Amino acid sequence: MNPEIKSYFPILNQEVNGHPLVYLDSAATSQKPVQVLEALKSYYEFDNSNVHRGVHTLGNRATEKYEGAREKVQKFINAKATEEIIFLRGTTTAINLVAQSYGRANVEEGDEIVITYMEHHSNIIPWQQLAKERGAVLKYIELEEDGTISLENVRAAITDRTKIVSMVYVSNVLGTMNPVKEVAKIAHEHGAVMMVDGAQAAPHLKIDVQDLDCDFFAFSGHKMVGPTGIGVLYGKKHLLEAMEPVEFGGEMIDFVGLYDSTWKELPWKFEGGTPIIAGAVGLAAAIDFLQEIGLDEIEKHEHHMAAIAMDKMGAIEGLDIYGPTDPGKRAGIVTFNMKEVHPHDVATVLDMSGIAVRAGHHCAQPLMKWLDVTATARASFYLYNDESDIDRLVEGLRSAKEYFSDVF
Repeated sequence: MNPEIKSYFPILNQEVNGHPLVYLDSAATSQKPVQVLEALKSYYEFDNSNVHRGVHTLGNRATEKYEGAREKVQKFINAKATEEIIFLRGTTTAINLVAQSYGRANVEEGDEIVITYMEHHSNIIPWQQLAKERGAVLKYIELEEDGTISLENVRAAITDRTKIVSMVYVSNVLGTMNPVKEVAKIAHEHGAVMMVDGAQAAPHLKIDVQDLDCDFFAFSGHKMVGPTGIGVLYGKKHLLEAMEPVEFGGEMIDFVGLYDSTWKELPWKFEGGTPIIAGAVGLAAAIDFLQEIGLDEIEKHEHHMAAIAMDKMGAIEGLDIYGPTDPGKRAGIVTFNMKEVHPHDVATVLDMSGIAVRAGHHCAQPLMKWLDVTATARASFYLYNDESDIDRLVEGLRSAKEYFSDVF
């Protein structure tokens, strides 16, 4: 990876607690390059206006940028049409939309919804609520010892009563890369639809929703060097056309009468109210940035980083690392615990050396239970990290181990 990439991220050029910042928390949110910051600044300085409804110059400019961003997303994930691209607040909102609209219309008492133990809470709770409301059965695909899933267990979980299969593409804890294409094929053989949580995948892998043949795919801009508050739901056109909106108001209507109303066509019927215009502009700039570097190069770099990190961290006695041992089966996420030391304490000591990692249950409490822990620490790497960041992390972990051995 080009060493100059780090220079595009102004926030990384600072000291934290008297040390140069090492940011290893991109799975929570990524940092933003100057190209994205400048795109947001330019929009607000020169083009800020509401979209679609106006006929003046600024309104036309804003509409062109907003709908241009939709076209860019369509090409980025290789969707068939722009109508299949819905702009929403993020992955969480997208999954909830599918659960509340498609789920309520198609899931009946006794039907099954299938997910895995490694899901983020945002891909568990909406299905829990739908199952309770509709009297459906929520089923979990069993995990292998290394935190991967086998297609045998997938086939055991999915039946002819299954209506929805929802699965994370890349685990935000284990870094596991799931075979979502193969799972989608199995789901379709039983007449079920496939929802993919792509929040940790879209920033790091080349996505082709037609090749995956998933029915829905969701991701968030802020994890892929874009702004917060913007996300995408992709859905196959025929499914989205049959779905009812769950948020009502301006922008998504066609005609409003005193006692009844009709909706706009796709994609706007799902984008009630003033849309996330600046967020879409920033997301478009983020896509340009990532594509200029190359998603293949980013994926290759992260596999390399994960391999080095696991090797060097694995040499620290008393450090448990979770997830697949094969770096080729995981993204740039390394989750770990230091024996007899709470991960929050480890993260606090690392922070004193300017090293930012995440600690807690990572919005994946069922997975924590499966791992038989209450919390973990997590280092997540992205395109702006290099081997020197890993060396700083390893040095910080050794110092933390020494510190806590003295304390206890």
